[in-house]
Amino acid sequence: QVRLVASGGGLVQAGGSLRLSCVVSGSTVRIKGIGWYRQAPGKQRELLAAVSPGGSKNYAHSVKGRFTISKDTSRNSAYLQMESLIPDDTAIYYCQAFDAGLGPHPDEFDDWGQGTQVTVSL
Repeated sequence: QVRLVASGGGLVQAGGSLRLSCVVSGSTVRIKGIGWYRQAPGKQRELLAAVSPGGSKNYAHSVKGRFTISKDTSRNSAYLQMESLIPDDTAIYYCQAFDAGLGPHPDEFDDWGQGTQVTVSL
């Protein structure tokens, strides 16, 4: 069973940066795609960024140019580098693994884990 643990969140001022980490166990990121999702208070969970098993990347319009997704096969981990953060980025961030495509719809997953909280202040 694949298990993913997201970490690296925190409180940051608008304009700041954070790097989220996603440690994967039970499989290898070499053959898995990884997606980063978030859920803001009162909003539905959304896909932000994904890297396919083959390495293609996909970004939501709201984060394109500010967020960068990557995988590190040596650490069996994935990362989300977030720059130029804005208050609307405040949310709980989650990572998920998938087998094909460029990031499944959030409804495709049942287990989300705890995620990591990102709070962006003015």
